[in-house]
Amino acid sequence: MELAYYSDYAVRLVNTEEPARNKDALTSVEAVRELFGANQQAARRTTDADVTRFRSVRARLRAVFEAADGGDETLAVDLLNSLLLEFPVSPQISGHDVRDEDGRPDWHMHLADHPSNATAGYAAIAAMGLAFHLTSHGVDRLGLCEAAPCRNAYLDTSTNRSRRYCSDRCATRANVAAYRARKRVEADRTGLSAEAAQPSTSVTDR
Repeated sequence: MELAYYSDYAVRLVNTEEPARNKDALTSVEAVRELFGANQQAARRTTDADVTRFRSVRARLRAVFEAADGGDETLAVDLLNSLLLEFPVSPQISGHDVRDEDGRPDWHMHLADHPSNATAGYAAIAAMGLAFHLTSHGVDRLGLCEAAPCRNAYLDTSTNRSRRYCSDRCATRANVAAYRARKRVEADRTGLSAEAAQPSTSVTDR
């Protein structure tokens, strides 16, 4: 079962909102359907009611990332467990779309679509994928971007647990900002040093 693939479902949903910028991309049925990617069969089941449901699940998934990013592992696990209990997965053997080199079905496990509604199906997959990543790599591998005001979620897969940003773009922006800040500090120090080095002029010298 390629659960590592499913872990991206949670990140994809959480990042449809940018709270600090007051932006929300999840405003229509079409926007919800785009989250499913190639799984168009599940996407077609999306209705207007799913927009509100998806937003609710998104808030709960973001809470998991916030707890993990804040170092509260127990809270992150408890929040994720509540999603797993509410949205159980339905594993299924598949092979009709994958063939081995002899042309025979390459049987494998994957998570089937939830029969009740589109939200339940997506939430089950997202929660299970995130749980797989958490238990395989650690709670501290769930993070939120440090390039303010961005707070997008990400999954750290670096070998030395060093990831701090959601994308290369945010990493570059943060590095440039840090460089400029250092230059300002250096300029301020140079100015103060030059001012201190100048001889003072007393009243009697005038």
